[in-house]
Amino acid sequence: MNSRDRETLIGAGVVLAGALILAVSYGGAGRASLPGYDLVAHFNKADGIGLGSDVRLSGVSVGKVAGQALDDRFRAIITMRMAPDVPVPADSAALIQTDGLLGAKYIAIQPGADEVNLKAGEEMRYSQDSMNLQDLLELIIAQAQAKRAGANKTGGAAAKPQ
Repeated sequence: MNSRDRETLIGAGVVLAGALILAVSYGGAGRASLPGYDLVAHFNKADGIGLGSDVRLSGVSVGKVAGQALDDRFRAIITMRMAPDVPVPADSAALIQTDGLLGAKYIAIQPGADEVNLKAGEEMRYSQDSMNLQDLLELIIAQAQAKRAGANKTGGAAAKPQ
């Protein structure tokens, strides 16, 4: 076997291994492979949430995002596959949060106090959309400008000598 044939064989092996890794990783993200039950939440903005995103309760992973769709008002419908042994009170909320400043987004379940738990396929009544970094910075800048404008008005009058 000459070096050209060997390089071709190694290249084919690398391509085959890459295809196998992709097939396993994307094939495992399907809804049928995850045990448990589905819950649904509606969000106005679900930036950063995709199939396979984590669903957490008190910081512990209790499920994955199993589906995404749009309703007739163009709101995001997120289907979460929950672990079968994790009950979720009916008045719980679903919030989109970020792992740190620039980390991955996930759905945090904030448990309510209702004694009745959500059943498979039911919809969560309360949700909070994701906030991106640009929106957060704009909010901070606007608040700082408002404070500075208020300080200039009161500071100017109080600083006059008599």
